[in-house]
Amino acid sequence: MRRTSTPLLAAALALAAMAAHAESAPAPGGAAVPGKPRIALVIHGGAGYVAPASLTEADRRGFHADLDRALDAGNAILTAGGSALDAVQAAVVVMEESPRFNAGKGAVFNAQGGHELDASIMEGHTRRAGAVAGVTTVRNPVVLARAVMESSAHVMLAGAGAEAFADGRPEIERVPNTWFDTEHRRRGLEKARQEEASGQASRGHGDGDGAPAYFGTVGAVALDAQGHIAAATSTGGMTNKKWGRVGDSPVIGAGTWADARCGVSGTGWGEFYIRNAVAHDICARVAYRGDSLTVAAEEVVNAIVPAHGGNGGAIALDSDGNIAMPFNTGSMFRGWIRPDGTRGTAIHEAE
Repeated sequence: MRRTSTPLLAAALALAAMAAHAESAPAPGGAAVPGKPRIALVIHGGAGYVAPASLTEADRRGFHADLDRALDAGNAILTAGGSALDAVQAAVVVMEESPRFNAGKGAVFNAQGGHELDASIMEGHTRRAGAVAGVTTVRNPVVLARAVMESSAHVMLAGAGAEAFADGRPEIERVPNTWFDTEHRRRGLEKARQEEASGQASRGHGDGDGAPAYFGTVGAVALDAQGHIAAATSTGGMTNKKWGRVGDSPVIGAGTWADARCGVSGTGWGEFYIRNAVAHDICARVAYRGDSLTVAAEEVVNAIVPAHGGNGGAIALDSDGNIAMPFNTGSMFRGWIRPDGTRGTAIHEAE
């Protein structure tokens, strides 16, 4: 049979798919603007408890500004017709560069007084995924996670092996481990050590410095004009962590998941997100049980995880542009841009 596919035909088919995707946008709130492709973006900067009174007005403005910058970075790619994969990477990099979150600059200290960083990224329609765990000199771990996805035969690389893979890759910027230091996180480590020595260490994973205590893991999920979904997550893990502990953030299906119709990035007590395959479970309920995104996300985060002793939050996005942001910790730093262009950022439950 003679092949009829040509670059021109492929381009025409792609445009037709984009048009069909735009025309099928839902009519209720959050619907796409008629005639334009449906795109959406949701981000988080960690779930935990931040007492409203513990944040100064300058702190509050700073968090909202950083979330807005992350939204802007991802949305600029989506509105230009770029991929969801590029969008989530761009959004996460902005938050990795901010000292306010527990990812990249500002990552928490481990028990040895250093930093071990984890990240993952996944493209839904291809099920390609990449992850790194326990890296110590990579400025933006999410960029290395994508390199693992695109330039290796593997999904996850850890520790010295991940660092070796990063060697000689010009797109991977390297920094000394001390580059991730912040005074706020150092105080958190000192407090955690004091509590541990006195036998009063809690099982949670706030900063250990009393106020504010928040997880700070970052993540993003995006829907692009081609109807594709991608998700990414990045973290410094748990304050005072030992023995090379790795949480859910780099574990595909636990902290990050994307498929053709759903994407999730989680934030919270990682051990429980791993045990309950939280990110995948949310999307599986959408795919196999027919749950709405909101019902699936709310049940997994606010019923399944607490029933096993954990807590946290998640952001989720489906192929219709619906967004869910459940959490049970009192606060979750979050931001969103819906298909109709409306956007916002929030910290506390009432926002």
